[in-house]
Amino acid sequence: MANRTARLLLNTLRAGSMRKALILLCAVFLQTGCSGVFFFPDSVTYVTPDRLNLEYEDIYLKTADGETLHGWWLPAKDPETAKGTVYFLHGNAQNISSHIFNVAWLPAEGYNIFTLDYRGYGRSTGAPDIEGALHDVETGMRWLSSHPEVRDGPVFLLGQSLGGALGIPLAGEWVKRGEEPGLDGVILDGTFSGFRGIAREKLGSVWLTWLLQIPLSWTIPAEYEGIDYIDDISPVPVMVIHSVRDGIIPFHHGKDLYAAAEKPKTFLQTDTPHASTFVIPAYKKSLLNFLSEATR
Repeated sequence: MANRTARLLLNTLRAGSMRKALILLCAVFLQTGCSGVFFFPDSVTYVTPDRLNLEYEDIYLKTADGETLHGWWLPAKDPETAKGTVYFLHGNAQNISSHIFNVAWLPAEGYNIFTLDYRGYGRSTGAPDIEGALHDVETGMRWLSSHPEVRDGPVFLLGQSLGGALGIPLAGEWVKRGEEPGLDGVILDGTFSGFRGIAREKLGSVWLTWLLQIPLSWTIPAEYEGIDYIDDISPVPVMVIHSVRDGIIPFHHGKDLYAAAEKPKTFLQTDTPHASTFVIPAYKKSLLNFLSEATR
């Protein structure tokens, strides 16, 4: 994607002088519009699971296009009585070592956790873009499908923010194709309803790009919109979580996703900052209840 926009920039520099400044501005945002709106990775190690008294294993996976992804496998506190496995897809900033706090409490509740960094994040190679990240989350799911500790129990997908947007098309296709292991539940926390829609909103909130919000949003691939895929997850239960105080992804995105989902579905309205759901014990309990009921 970066290469495509770089070629576009070189071509547009041949335009007439009166249009050059605007076209150059457009080209700069075209280069970041696809990836910059969604991806803010870094390679800092904020914390490792052992600092949180968690057992873990470093996992390295090769993608079909030659990248290496880094992830963590965190077994349940008592692996012999594990209740299931949660595949956690994190948000758009930093890397798994900062997002791990969102799920670090689940092994004590009896759940294995697998989480990975998309290309360009943490110790994963490459540069992030939407299509690449979608391949990455499927790569992680296929690794899970071959893991013996996973195939014998329930499997859940938990995506926060960007992670949910990547997880919806993955889950929809996984269910439609009847892939194994089957998903037992999908949880979307603070997720936007579509890449193009949220890009347009973000571009429209900045005066410099306000006039360009529609044409720039067209640089975003249109075939991976969560709102178009979420109904494919049925009959797997879906839980949509969204905060009325989410200052990053407006509340209406959660409501729109919930409306588009087929039954069985659950909506949890929360009251925390973005991606801070599980600092509240009551919200943890709601998630645990969903995980338990989804496998009855």
